[in-house]
Formats: sequence, C-alpha cells, structure tokens
Amino acid sequence: VETSFQKFAVHGDTKATGKEMNGKNFAKICKDCHIIDGKNVTTTDVDIVFSKVKAKSARVITFEQFNQALIELALKRFKGKSKEEAVQQLYGLIIGKEPANAGVTVSIRS
Repeated sequence: VETSFQKFAVHGDTKATGKEMNGKNFAKICKDCHIIDGKNVTTTDVDIVFSKVKAKSARVITFEQFNQALIELALKRFKGKSKEEAVQQLYGLIIGKEPANAGVTVSIRS
C-alpha cells in the first residue's frame, strides 16, 4: 500500500517527495482504486475524511494519516464488515495501483 501511496503522492507534483499527499491526489487514489463507489463512499466523504485526518494547518497528509483515512473509508465502503476485514478489502483495491494517466502527455528529455 505504501508504494501506491508514494506513486499517487508525487503524481502531478514535481516538488513532491512521496512522503506526503495532498487532497487532490488523495481524491485521485480513492477514485482510481474504486474506493469511491458513489453509494457508500462519495467524493464528499473522501474530502471530509481527508480534512479530519490532516493536521489543522496542513494541506497534506502523511502515510500514517493516510492509513487512518483508509480505515474510516473502509468502514464506510464495506458496511457490515469487521474493521480488519474492511481494511483488508480496501488495501486489496489499492495494492499495485498507479495513477491512471488518461490523456497525460509525457515529455521525454534527453
């Protein structure tokens, strides 16, 4: 999960180190990994959870905070499952995923 976190954390941000993730990329990982299903979890839920886990003045979350956010979203996404079960299923959605670069132009510098 941490590898995916790092890939999404640096997505679209040339200055990113991969240690912290902004709200936009958090929403992206939730969308790309199908955590947002439009029923149990919506983009609004994702924004609320992001705001809840981040430090008050911060605009980014760390991997630890990301994990807290995932636990909250897992419980919403997989209602009726135990916390452990829900989190495992959510991790299953994320593991091995990379940002989907639909329509992104990659410039190759030699």
